[in-house]
Amino acid sequence: MIQGNVVGRQARISLTLRLPENSDIEIECVVDTGFEGFLTLPSTAIAKLALPYLGQINAKLADNSHVATNVYLATILWNGVEKDVAVLGMGHRPLIGSALLEDYHLSIDFCDGGTVLVDDILRS
Repeated sequence: MIQGNVVGRQARISLTLRLPENSDIEIECVVDTGFEGFLTLPSTAIAKLALPYLGQINAKLADNSHVATNVYLATILWNGVEKDVAVLGMGHRPLIGSALLEDYHLSIDFCDGGTVLVDDILRS
C-alpha cells in the first residue's frame, strides 16, 4: 500500500526513482487521474537526473491541444517493486498518471491533510 496526503486540494504521494548508480531519490508527486500516462517530471529535473531519452510524442492536453513532448525512461519503485516507466518531460511539478494506477484502488479524503491511499487490488 502506498500512502500520501492531501495538500492544498492536491492528492500527493512520494515516488522513489532508482538512478543508474543504484542510488534512490524520493520525489513528491501529485496524483492526476486525468493524465493517462505514467509520470511527468519537469525538464530541469530530468536533466539533473540524466534520464535516458526515448523519443518524442505529441501529447494531448486537457484543452484538446497537442504539444511536442520529450519522453524519457526511468526506473521507479512502485509499491516496493521496480518498474520501468515512460516519463514525459513537461510541467512544473511531478505528476503520477492513471497508467500507474491501473489495477490499484485509489482512495482520497479530500480535505487539507486528508489521507491518500493506493492499494493493489490484485493482491487484496
